[in-house]
Amino acid sequence: MEQLKPLSKESIPKALIRAKHYRLLNEPWQASSICRDILVVEPENQRALLYLVLSITDQFGANNSSFYTEANKLCNQLQNEYERYYYRGIIEERSGKAVLKRSSPRVTYIAYEYYRNAMHFFEKADKISSEDNQDAILRWNACIRGIQEFNLKPSPEEKGFQPFLE
Repeated sequence: MEQLKPLSKESIPKALIRAKHYRLLNEPWQASSICRDILVVEPENQRALLYLVLSITDQFGANNSSFYTEANKLCNQLQNEYERYYYRGIIEERSGKAVLKRSSPRVTYIAYEYYRNAMHFFEKADKISSEDNQDAILRWNACIRGIQEFNLKPSPEEKGFQPFLE
């Protein structure tokens, strides 16, 4: 089998631009491949980690249950505390959206839990964000609207919201 070819350190800035472009072109698999190549050369490259988390979440619902676990693992490698919380919220919110595409009697309950978990992380991010950064509030509000629009509700067996472990 053929071997992967390594990137040069000098090519990483352009590769990051390409990864961002492929995400915007709705080609998350290509974007994630580029990010993985970057991370081989610079394992702690924060922008590559972030783009990889986002490109993985772009693929949620593609019947690959390992995506959720991998995205969370990568998110935990982000060095900025705000970004760790904010992007954990993104992972949860996008998981909720992916669940809504399934046909199952418990979809509304499961999606509700993901949205509530997203809100939990967005609240944590908001508490430590700068005054001019309202991104976490915007996402929190979007989760509320999603819960309302899709008429999501907690499971009847639920005894009160308990966020997933961080």
